[in-house]
Parts: sequence; structure tokens; C-alpha cells
Amino acid sequence: MERLDHFMARANAAYYAAHDPYADFTTAPEISQVFGELLGLWAATVWESMGRPDPVILAELGPGRGTLMHDALRAIRAAAPAFAAALRLHLVETSPRLRALQAERLRATWHDSVAALPSGPLLLLANEFLDALPIRQFVHRPDGWAERHVDAGAPVDLTCPAPAVPVLPDDGIVELCEPALDIARLLGSRVADSPGVALFLDYGAAGGGDTLQAIRDGRFADPFADAGEADLTAHVDFDAVATAAREAGAAVAGPVSQGAFLVRLGLLHRTERLARTQPPERAAALLGAARRLSEPAWMGRLFQVLAIHSRGLPDLPGFAA
Repeated sequence: MERLDHFMARANAAYYAAHDPYADFTTAPEISQVFGELLGLWAATVWESMGRPDPVILAELGPGRGTLMHDALRAIRAAAPAFAAALRLHLVETSPRLRALQAERLRATWHDSVAALPSGPLLLLANEFLDALPIRQFVHRPDGWAERHVDAGAPVDLTCPAPAVPVLPDDGIVELCEPALDIARLLGSRVADSPGVALFLDYGAAGGGDTLQAIRDGRFADPFADAGEADLTAHVDFDAVATAAREAGAAVAGPVSQGAFLVRLGLLHRTERLARTQPPERAAALLGAARRLSEPAWMGRLFQVLAIHSRGLPDLPGFAA
């Protein structure tokens, strides 16, 4: 028997070591090249507002196949050559298999953790990274609280002290992602002392409750069965992440919906311009991808965007209407 977060960490480590996650799900950078291009141009604009530090660390957490950063760098080299010359690329990735895929596209320095990133001015991107970090679940029962464990492929709730929660959710389940809060505190402390911005894009609806899910072969699966054979994720508590960063001394922008953020950065305009240069079938695919990223019925509302940043910086692009 093991605690849920220990089970989730072990299962995801095994999954990413042996499986191609993109056979099971598709992330925003794989849906449209414009996604990565916009984030690259966003980083270039923020670098200007930071006073054009040279050198500057451009980092990504959980880069997957390297698609996002590949697209971002292409846009940066074309539109912001001074930023391209100043940046030093660092990637946080623990999977040797994924590191090898990233190395086919990118020249970078790899790290096992956020804490291992070198000091200095920082611009950090993280798309669908926090959702895969292990969570704990606490269950409120008539006789008190219990914490969820896993035993022989099934959930088991063991009595525990009451967790520190401000409001009890309707279904009586509280989730806590301690690694996400640790990262928020670490980055919050870092950008409080040195110029920096960390941008997180992930899914997380308000309301709490049981959000643990598994994806296997492109379909939802039992998260407790066949550890290591499915991708386990949970909704990100953006309010908790923001609070942890502020308490560490940083400022926070957002969260705002991904749809609003991308549209403000020019997703639709840039996609339309790109589509005009493509054959009709490719143009239709590009426009459909933009809608998938931005419309509320798809990824536009469920996915949220949050920035942890140094105090005193100008308003960050994409966060204000």
C-alpha cells in the first residue's frame, strides 16, 4: 500500500520512461505551430521589458518532443535576433527517452529539476507540466478525515488528521499538489531577488473535488489500474500556486483563460495570415487548430494561464484586455 502521490509519481515516471505520450494525447504545441511561435514572441517582448538582460536563461519545464521550443525559437530568430543571441536554452526533463527526442531539435542544457537551473535573469515556459505532478487526496467522511492510498490497484482511504483547507468542497474531497507549491515558492523567491518571469499554461477548473484522471490509448482509463501504462494527471489549483508564489515575494498575473490569453497575443490574426499562404486543406486545419486552442467548448476555457514575475515589471502581454 502506498500514498496516492507516491503511487502517481511512480506510475508517471514509468509511463514517461517507456511510452510515447503523444500516442495517448495531444498538447497545444502539437495542435498548432502558432502556439509555440506566440509564446516565443511573448518571451521576446517580456525580455525587452526586463531591460534586455544578456545573457538570459530561457527555460522550459517538461518540453515533450521539443515542439513548443522549436517553434518558439524559429519565431524569436526571425523577429527578435537580439533576444536570440542573448538567450541560453535550458530544459528541465527527467525522461532519458524524451531528452533524446528533444536533442534532435534543440541545442540545450538539460536539468532534472527546477532547482538545478542556473542563476541569472530568467524566462521560463511550462505548458501542461503542473498537471502531471503527484497529488494527495483527502476525503471528508462522517467520522472525520481520511487520506487516499492505493493498494493492489484500488483506492483505500486511511484515517488521518484534518488537512488545513479553507472551505470544504461539496463532494468532500480535497486535493493537494505539494510539488507544484514547492515550484511556485522556489520561483517566487527567485524572481523576487533576480529579474524573471515564469509562465504556466495548464488545465484547472475552479471548484476542487476529485480531478484525478488517466489517459490510455487516447481514452479515459482507471487511474489505479496497471501503474505505468497510462498518463495520470489532475487539475491544477491555480489559486494555491499563485498564493504560494506571492508569499515567497513574487508578483502574479492571472490566471486568465487560455483562449483570452492567446487571442490577445494575436492567435487568430497570425493563424489567418499563415493560412493564406497554404493549400486549402492545410489552411482549414490551421484555422480549426486555432479554434480548438481558443474556443470555450474546447481548450479555451478549461485551460488557464498564470505568470509568476518580478515586482515592478510592466504589465505582461496577454493578461489585460
